[in-house]
Amino acid sequence: MTAIPQAGGVSGATPQPDRTVPVALARSRRTTIRLHPDDDVVVACYGLTPGDRLDGEGVTVRDPLPAGHKIATRAIAAGERVLRYGQIIGVATRDIAPGAHVHVHNLGMVEFERELAPAVDARPTGYVPTPATFLGLRRADGRAATRNYIALISSVNCSATVVRAIADHFRRDIHPEALADYPNVDGVVPITHGVGCAVDPQGLGLKVLQRTLRGYAQHPNFGAVVAIGLGCETNQLDDLLEVDLSAVDRPVASFNMQDVGGTARSIRRGIELVTSLLPEVNDVRRTPVPAAELVVGLQCGGSDGYSGITANPALGAAVDRLVRHGGTAILSETPEIYGAEHLLARRAHTPAVARRLLDRFAWWQEYADRMQAELNNNPSAGNKAGGLTTVLEKSLGGVSKGGSTDLMEVYEYAERVREHGLVFMDTPGFDPVSATGQVAGGANLICFTTGRGSAYGCQPTPSLKLASNNELWLRQREDIDINCGDIVSGFSTVDEVGEQIFQRMLSCASGQRSVSELFGYGQNEFVPWQLSAVM
Repeated sequence: MTAIPQAGGVSGATPQPDRTVPVALARSRRTTIRLHPDDDVVVACYGLTPGDRLDGEGVTVRDPLPAGHKIATRAIAAGERVLRYGQIIGVATRDIAPGAHVHVHNLGMVEFERELAPAVDARPTGYVPTPATFLGLRRADGRAATRNYIALISSVNCSATVVRAIADHFRRDIHPEALADYPNVDGVVPITHGVGCAVDPQGLGLKVLQRTLRGYAQHPNFGAVVAIGLGCETNQLDDLLEVDLSAVDRPVASFNMQDVGGTARSIRRGIELVTSLLPEVNDVRRTPVPAAELVVGLQCGGSDGYSGITANPALGAAVDRLVRHGGTAILSETPEIYGAEHLLARRAHTPAVARRLLDRFAWWQEYADRMQAELNNNPSAGNKAGGLTTVLEKSLGGVSKGGSTDLMEVYEYAERVREHGLVFMDTPGFDPVSATGQVAGGANLICFTTGRGSAYGCQPTPSLKLASNNELWLRQREDIDINCGDIVSGFSTVDEVGEQIFQRMLSCASGQRSVSELFGYGQNEFVPWQLSAVM
């Protein structure tokens, strides 16, 4: 079995424990960033031209190089494995000279045996003596909410049009008068989707859909729920709502369009129901809530060569703070952790947790084979343009969002998250599908890193977006909440930005709007994982 070096610190910084990502960069203008002493490549801090000398590497640039891309620091023979983060990111597909651009033209995917050492790096978490608080909404069932919406849930695609028409009646940008008397109601959210019928009633697909919809129905960020079906679908309302909602202690109403008498009558019925619920849902106030009740879903989309250097490790530093304050963070996107799962297994709280994680990867391998797909179908075109070459490289950067504390538990898609600390939820890598599972599991805040630029928001859970580089921050600032690009230029450290992110988590959970909320994102981002064969 191949021994895999563990990730270490940034060149010139204090060495970090093997299990962590870099947490500091020297405050200086530099040409490149080295992430581990054993690395065969360094990353360009800005665009380089042939003849440029690399700081401290004794290498001259041979090729034009975009910012965020990799440069070889030694001669690499064809067939030789290449390291970044002190980890294997691929194999050279041709001889690579020192100073050459390392990317898709000369670096390819490689399969390798991971050195599995379950729970070997597990260690107790050092909790802070006085945990932080945020201003949350305390529900009657004891759980804490960060927002206060009304949910309109469609059981099947056939009732989606009615659900959206009802929600549109209460949109502040279309009908500002509808909620004018209810300032504590954040809005009415249409939870619509493209499935719910023509599937095996006993199959995994319907089971996952119902688990996801039930997770939304029980989410603390919904002050009331109205579920609407057609009437003849496989996903019957009685089955969907069979979960005991009495403990949730909130208004739950439902009806089928066929019983009410068609589209127009169903829209009127829905509007009447929501209108009747507004006074009760509006009757809330924010009070101090321990940060231990924050459940943060971690996402990355449109990643680039800087994501694993700036935004992701900075989010990881914020997650470490959140965990030390008793909170919970959900790492997900299983196919985009592929190649780094052995590092997560090392820090599993127990060998049993590590085994549950590795079992999910075994399921994904079988699933990919059955669907005639490959787990190494990443990175995307945008990822490659930003400097990422293989899924191994992307995964090693992505896993750093999870910080450095123990992995406490592993959940299937949309399962209710009950454990505190860092946990893992098995989801696809597609961000809307992944975040939908996290919200169904109870996430009341999302943190979303991006290097290429992402326009994403989530309802009922607010989403904070983090830029990995200054160029993105300047170009697409209206879609970004926090800039992590100053880490590259040396004006900020990973730890400093991590503190900024943690404080922004608390303020957003307290009601401060994210930029995606200000734009009204979140009405189209409910995308449940579709696993059934459609018959």
